[in-house]
Amino acid sequence: MSTLSYNPQQELVVDPSGIVPILDHQLFEHAQRLKNKVVIITGAAHGIGKEAAIRFASFGAKVVIGDLDRAASEKVAAEIVASGGQAAARQCNVTVWEDQVELYELAMQKFGSVDVVVPNAGIGEPGNFLEVKFDQSGKPQKPNLATVEINLIGVLHTVHLAAHYLLKSNDATKGSESLKAIVLIGSMASWQALSVAPTYTASKHATLGLMRSLTSTLALRGIRIACITPFFADTGIVPPRLRVILAGYPLTTVPRIAGAIVYAASDPDPATNGSGYVLPDDGPVLRVPKEEFKMGIYKGLDDRLKNLTKTVYTIRLAKDSAKLFVKPVLAIIAVIGLARGIWSMS
Repeated sequence: MSTLSYNPQQELVVDPSGIVPILDHQLFEHAQRLKNKVVIITGAAHGIGKEAAIRFASFGAKVVIGDLDRAASEKVAAEIVASGGQAAARQCNVTVWEDQVELYELAMQKFGSVDVVVPNAGIGEPGNFLEVKFDQSGKPQKPNLATVEINLIGVLHTVHLAAHYLLKSNDATKGSESLKAIVLIGSMASWQALSVAPTYTASKHATLGLMRSLTSTLALRGIRIACITPFFADTGIVPPRLRVILAGYPLTTVPRIAGAIVYAASDPDPATNGSGYVLPDDGPVLRVPKEEFKMGIYKGLDDRLKNLTKTVYTIRLAKDSAKLFVKPVLAIIAVIGLARGIWSMS
C-alpha cells in the first residue's frame, strides 16, 4: 500500500460554486465504519483497484476481487490475508453476465453480505474510432467498441446487481451499522472531451450521468452513490504514446484516488450523496455537490486544466522530457563518439 504525499501548501479555498477540497488527512476520517463490511471491487488485480482493495482491507473490510487476471487477483487477495485481513478472488469478465453473478454469489457465500460495490474494471481507447476497416468483400466492418462494453455495459451490469445484493444479507450481518454504497469510477473524460478517445469519453460521460440519474432512487433504498473522476494516473491504462503527450502534466496519484474511493464509500453524511469527486491534477480531491452539476462547474474545471499549460506545464515538461529522452540521447552520443574513435584509429 502506497503512502500519500500531499503538500499542505497546495490547500485550496472553498470555491464559491460549492466545490469542497478534501485534504489527504480527511480521506480516511470515516473509514472505521468499514470494519467487517464486505466490499466487491472489479478490476482490482492491478492499479487503482488493487490500491483501493488494500486500503479497504486495512480498515477491516472483507474484500472480494473480480478480475480477468485470475493469478494477479488471487495474489492481491493472498497479500491481504497474509497481512491479517479477509479477502477472496474470482476470475471475472465484466462483460459476461454470469461471471458477475458468480462474483456476487461468492461474496454472499463467503462473507454473508455485500455492503460496498466499486465497478472499477475499465480499459482505454482500443484504436482510432474514425478509421473505417473493411472486410474481404470491401464492406465496412463494425468498429471496436470494447471500451463501451467494459466501461459502460459492464458497469451497468455491476450496478444492476448491486441494487439487489446490497439489500440482501444473512442474519449475522443485519444488526451491524448500516453502510451501503456504490462508488463509480469515472475520469476527467467525464467532464472533458478527449478528441483522441471518443469511445472512452462517451463511456465516462455516461458513468457520471448514471450516478446523477440514480442518486435519488438509490437514496430511498438507503444506498449512497458517488463518482470518482481523476485525471490521468500513473497506471498501465496510460499507453506509452500518451505518456509522451502528457509529459509535463502532473499525473494524479493512485493512493489519492484510492483514498477518494474509501472516503466516498464511508462518508455518512446524506447531504454528500450523489457527489462527484474530482482529481484534476496532483492536488487534493475536490468534492462537487450534486446540486452544482452546472455549466459553472464545467467552466471552473476547464479553467483549472488550462492553467496546467502555463508555468507548471513548462517546468514539468522540462523535467519529464529529461527523464524520457536524456538517456537515449546520451547513448547516441556515446555511440557516435565510439564510432569516431574507431574511425580515427583505422
